[in-house]
Amino acid sequence: MELKVIGLGLGRTGTYSLKTALEQLQLGPCHHMERVAQNMPVQLPLWNELLNHPANFDAVYEGMQSAVDWPTAAFYKELYATYPNAQFILTHRSKESWAESFGSTIYKLLSGRENAPAPVQEWLNMVVKVIEKSGFPMGLDFEGLAERYEAHNKAVQALIPPEQLLVYQVKEGWEPLCGYLNVEAPDSAFPRTNNREEFWDLVNAATKPTS
Repeated sequence: MELKVIGLGLGRTGTYSLKTALEQLQLGPCHHMERVAQNMPVQLPLWNELLNHPANFDAVYEGMQSAVDWPTAAFYKELYATYPNAQFILTHRSKESWAESFGSTIYKLLSGRENAPAPVQEWLNMVVKVIEKSGFPMGLDFEGLAERYEAHNKAVQALIPPEQLLVYQVKEGWEPLCGYLNVEAPDSAFPRTNNREEFWDLVNAATKPTS
């Protein structure tokens, strides 16, 4: 199975809502960072290898029809070269709201990674490398985050042909997404999930020890 739909929006741009929506549209399973956190023994070696040698994407996306969020978004150039016929989606929001959201969730989690249990720390160390690849070293201030975020979005739009890229905010709902994907919109409400409280719930659920 080859990826059909690839989300290149950074984390905290509605990627979990998009994941849920794509799966409702029968375009799943959809790869998301949650999958990495929940299957670290398999996923971490694959992504660490891709960070060193970004070539074997088929292994990390085995069984997936779609992918969104980090780590995927960090590899937008390589993924466009590998899957040139895929449909691409750039989820976005204002650079100010993104910097504030990212700074209070993912960046905060990563800044305290030395206090995490060893297996979780290994995952977070991989995430640091992923966001560095996206242009976000640790220690940026609010203005730096906002500036780098805008640069990522501009780079994606410069690379992917306009007819192959949907620039999209999840608050727009089903209509533009389904129109772009050429599928019928569901009768159900568009999924809206993973606010900041849900983010920490997901992190805790994904990283708690299993008995």
